[in-house]
Amino acid sequence: MKLGLYGINVGPCAQPEAAARVARAAEAAGFESVWTAEHVVLPDPQAPPSPIPAATPLLDPAVALAFLAAHTQRLRLATGIIILPQRNPVVLAKELASLDVLSGGRLIAGFGVGYLKAEFDAIGAPFARRAERMEECLDVLLALWTQPHPQHDGPSFRFAGIDAHPRPVQQPHPPIVLGATTPPAFRRTVRRADGWYGFAMDVDTTSRCLAGLEQAARRVERPAGLGALELTVTPPPGLPDADTIRRYEDLGVTRLVLLPLVRSADELVDFVGRAGAAAPGGAS
Repeated sequence: MKLGLYGINVGPCAQPEAAARVARAAEAAGFESVWTAEHVVLPDPQAPPSPIPAATPLLDPAVALAFLAAHTQRLRLATGIIILPQRNPVVLAKELASLDVLSGGRLIAGFGVGYLKAEFDAIGAPFARRAERMEECLDVLLALWTQPHPQHDGPSFRFAGIDAHPRPVQQPHPPIVLGATTPPAFRRTVRRADGWYGFAMDVDTTSRCLAGLEQAARRVERPAGLGALELTVTPPPGLPDADTIRRYEDLGVTRLVLLPLVRSADELVDFVGRAGAAAPGGAS
């Protein structure tokens, strides 16, 4: 089981010294990856379904991970997740390719469709068409990362006769992980993603989502070039015990991205040390 750490750009880790210290501690403890959150803006005052208060410090994922790339050697750097329909994918393709180059090919590109209408409204992105826009944004990213002469003709983005370098170090592109909890999103994951990510899911909820992915796989064809779908889950907050980790493994989950319940960098460093020591066989 690979271990990741969630929230490397949030709260105490929004401070550069703390983020670098925690990332180095995670690498030393044997963690495989660190994962970011994303909200460009948040409703103020907080109201459901907003997950955190608007005053919570939250760094941009690509900027935070580029900073941490310079402070680590081996950690994979994951956007977990970027709300893709809110972004200009042409600009994002450049940002993420740059991050992959600067990190020596350590990017995991995680995306989700988003759910906060107030955030979409503030950005000027169409909330009602976010699923359609998600598909087009993925097309744009892949065109700019993989096509010898990138071109795209869609409802929101059109280009030809252009190019963008450098390309990502990882070929054909960094692994794409999609957060998905609905039948259409499961089908998109099967058709388009290298991996699936479930956030704050206990074993039973994970099992139901994996059943949804299996049902989706019976309805849509998965390109042979994608290989097996890698399964990543953030369990409920805290440090899962060995039995719980085994139950996730039995479901086919190969990466747990842990969500600490802490308030300081000191507590985070302690958490990653305990997690690495407690992992069956050691963190990997």
